[in-house]
Amino acid sequence: MNGLFQTTREVTVTTLPVEFEALAPPLLLPGEHLSDYQALRQAIFADLAPRSAIEWLLAIDVAELSWDVQRYRMLRHKLLETYRQKAIEAALRRIDLVGVDPDFEDQAEYYTRQNALSWRIDHVAATEIDARLASYGCDAHAINTEVYVQARDILVLFEGLLNAAQTKRMLLLREIRNQRLASGLMRRPRV
Repeated sequence: MNGLFQTTREVTVTTLPVEFEALAPPLLLPGEHLSDYQALRQAIFADLAPRSAIEWLLAIDVAELSWDVQRYRMLRHKLLETYRQKAIEAALRRIDLVGVDPDFEDQAEYYTRQNALSWRIDHVAATEIDARLASYGCDAHAINTEVYVQARDILVLFEGLLNAAQTKRMLLLREIRNQRLASGLMRRPRV
């Protein structure tokens, strides 16, 4: 999602068997790249080195869940960027709308929204707005706090998604270990 996965050790080539290709088509969102997905999946397959059909199915699921974790983190970051604009808008509203004649509140509100949008897309405007907010004691920490306050409900959703995917991934990894332990015990000759 952020570029190709790099590892310090040589990645063993472990190719998905043809029988499983139809089971593992990635469902990518706009902006996600198949090559990034395949690099992550390949690294996981190389690390897990599946030895049986069951292990391949579990490894495919581990790769999918790992992709989901990366996706949720990226989406959470983008969400915080969006809420940052809303936090800037809220801070500007507290400064700019104080004492505005009620007849002009709608127009002032419109300009406040426009300024917040300019803050997001125009570096010069952002610098000026940041300086104005700072002059009123509204620094980056205050904006960050506002971001988290505004985004708290949706952040709880993302935390749940991340935790669920990570928990499922750990369970699958344990299952692979259990499969290997069980197959190792079955192969041992009894004395």
